[in-house]
Amino acid sequence: MSSARFAALVAAQPENKMFRFSLAQALLREEKPAEAVPHLEFCVAAQADWMMARILLGKTLLALGRPADAKPRLEDALRLAIEQHHEDPERELRVILAELG
Repeated sequence: MSSARFAALVAAQPENKMFRFSLAQALLREEKPAEAVPHLEFCVAAQADWMMARILLGKTLLALGRPADAKPRLEDALRLAIEQHHEDPERELRVILAELG
């Protein structure tokens, strides 16, 4: 689905975190990372244990040249990956964080 479709859903239900996450993903597919950030931030704030939202936000911030903003999000995602026993995301996050230093 296009970001326009998800934007309409978010406009109708702005507190729906799944609509916002889907909108952010659509915006990223359309190469609009800056527009995706506020929706991902909403998702992170809405659900404390949402690992994927943190990973996507961290990666998006990195792509926007904002490593200082990305690092705490990625560290939170790593903590959640460990707590939730998600081995593949844990490995990926360890590599990304090691590269950040």
